[in-house]
Amino acid sequence: MTKLNRRRLLAAGTVAAALPTRIFAQTSESARPRLLQGVQSGDVMADGAIVWSRADRPARMYVEYATTEKFADPRRIVGPLALEATDFTSRVQIRGVAPGQTVFYRVSYLDLGDYKTMSEPVSGQFRVPPLANNDVSFVWSADTVGQGWGINPDLGGMTIYDAMRRLAPDFFIHSGDSIYADNPLQAEKKLPDGRIWKNIVTEAKSRVAETLDDFRGNHRYNFLDDNLRRFNAEVPILAQWDDHDVIDNWYWERRLDSDARYRQKSTAVLAAYGERAFREYMPLSGDLDGPMRLYRKFSFGPRLDVFRVDMRSYRGPNGPNRQTALAPDTAFLGNEQIEWLKGALKESKATWKMIAADMPIGVVVYDDWRSKSGSEAVANGDDGPPLGRELEIADLLAFVKREDIRNVHWLTGDVHYAATHRYDPNRASFTDFTPFYEFVSGPLCAGGFGPNILDRTFGPEVIFQKVPPPGRFDLAPSEGSCHFGHVKIDGATGGLTVSHRDTAGGVLHALSLAPG
Repeated sequence: MTKLNRRRLLAAGTVAAALPTRIFAQTSESARPRLLQGVQSGDVMADGAIVWSRADRPARMYVEYATTEKFADPRRIVGPLALEATDFTSRVQIRGVAPGQTVFYRVSYLDLGDYKTMSEPVSGQFRVPPLANNDVSFVWSADTVGQGWGINPDLGGMTIYDAMRRLAPDFFIHSGDSIYADNPLQAEKKLPDGRIWKNIVTEAKSRVAETLDDFRGNHRYNFLDDNLRRFNAEVPILAQWDDHDVIDNWYWERRLDSDARYRQKSTAVLAAYGERAFREYMPLSGDLDGPMRLYRKFSFGPRLDVFRVDMRSYRGPNGPNRQTALAPDTAFLGNEQIEWLKGALKESKATWKMIAADMPIGVVVYDDWRSKSGSEAVANGDDGPPLGRELEIADLLAFVKREDIRNVHWLTGDVHYAATHRYDPNRASFTDFTPFYEFVSGPLCAGGFGPNILDRTFGPEVIFQKVPPPGRFDLAPSEGSCHFGHVKIDGATGGLTVSHRDTAGGVLHALSLAPG
């Protein structure tokens, strides 16, 4: 077994001495700190990952880790303080692990109240990307606890997380809407056939989120689910945010003066609280106080690079989306992020280059679905040459073609149904691009909707879609609304297979692609 690289660890300053000698094992279980939300890892790097947890009181985080499940030759990191300022969440960055290793870790907290009481450790694991052409697999989906569909104990909770866990993926892309801060829960919700859906309800989930504590409580709610906690302990996450992490269809300039549910009328204030809670509760790289930069490249060996983008933080206001030239009000990814993405794609040597987006490209998503007006996503619905936000995407697609960057495809969620779309210039109004696929999945636990109409500007064609029966919308999870996607890459051949899955993990559709 390859050992941890001690020289790199020492250089990084992450190796700590053994735990304080004043800690005693005789402390009663009821008095120990507890890790009620379990553990999770994320933002996997070439030699490690971020490890996250949360204490139930002021405490100091300790992380012990090794490359064997029996913890032979472990390393220890003295982590940060978990205090009220971060809602008692904390994280450390494990570095210096050899390529291809599985890291086993356990997190404990030292009670600052007496500086001797240590929690029972909670264990997790993640795999460091290999250098060789190994097999790679991952899952993706979006939308957790939306439209009033929460954790139903009668059905075993959010069992879709267990279905994803059983596939033993290398990582999970959560494509946004990790909470529904604007969708309160009630104890019961009636289905059209008269059956009753029952929810676990907490105080924070009984109203719309307006304070930082409200947003934090929305995140804590999800951790009540046993399936989610087991999944988090075994599968690292690449987390994105989207509108419901704050409020439906939000942008910084939006006002809520006509929304009687909200006393706080500034969406920018709500977004600041939502962003802070998202950063506290997700295992993200970077600190909590500087500008949030979600867009990053993650390499998983020679076969795969994932490019996580942020379609929420840098956008201009929602509107008709028909501008004829690029300008600040047409921004969707924004100029800085677009330039980063172009450079990262051009430099990538991976066989497959997957852009993890939180919204689809050619699917029309209205800002106001009742009047079918305005644009929440990219497409404006006119089927003609690129206008508005489409100009930004057209520029990116043309760049990919011009630089001959091959095997670039998109993964996304948002629209609450599963679909595979193929974009082809032969069907498009804008033709300066190479054909590509967009794979859509979700929701994880929310209402089922769709299908949305497609804008023909970039020539999308429906290869597969799974939507509610005609005349139905807001389909319950128990009625088949929930989906996730699975991607598997064969290390030897480079072949890629994308499958759409139902709540139990059953395959709904699969598509295999060879490298171009």
